Amino acid sequence: MRKLILSAALVAASVFGMTAVQAAEPATAGKEYIELSNPVPVSVPGKIEVVELFWYGCPHCYHFEPTLNPWVEKLPKDVHFKRVPAMFGGPWDAHGQMFLTLEAMGVEQKVHAAVFDAIQNQRKRLTDPQEMADFLATQGVDKDKFLATFNSFAIKGQINQAKELAKKYEITGVPSMVVDGKYRFDLGTAGGPEGVLNVADQLIAKERAAK
Repeated sequence: MRKLILSAALVAASVFGMTAVQAAEPATAGKEYIELSNPVPVSVPGKIEVVELFWYGCPHCYHFEPTLNPWVEKLPKDVHFKRVPAMFGGPWDAHGQMFLTLEAMGVEQKVHAAVFDAIQNQRKRLTDPQEMADFLATQGVDKDKFLATFNSFAIKGQINQAKELAKKYEITGVPSMVVDGKYRFDLGTAGGPEGVLNVADQLIAKERAAK
């Protein structure tokens, strides 16, 4: 039994060792990431920007959260992280508008996990504004303020901006990451959640060295 346990431990160590070696390999343009032909201006000049394009209805985005969030919390001060909702029509647009509304109200971070959980695990659609407001009220969000903000001219402007950004980033799916408006990559190109963060770290370092 002890030999079996030891063997299992050695196999595990070997696997983790391989992962660490792979993670140390330099990211290559055209392989792990795509360099955009037309760089997109960042939203906070002077900082290295990391953008995640996502959708509340995307299972891959949901399962990426436990890996992504701790990394975001530890980002240095010269890095600005922001989420941008991908809006490809239908429920994508409804959920994107909900995200932008909650962000404008300053409560998105507070209810982010709850909204994801409601859509992914509780199978709530949350595509109708009243349904959204009713659910969000259970999370402490003011119903009337939410609906007023949801239908505001300012949010309509932000929707147009989000859609324009997605076009400029040339994304075709989510989750997608963009560093400093220049480099785009995703779970597929980077080799999974940890690979995405490894590529992001390398590109952040590259941009920092270039400044």
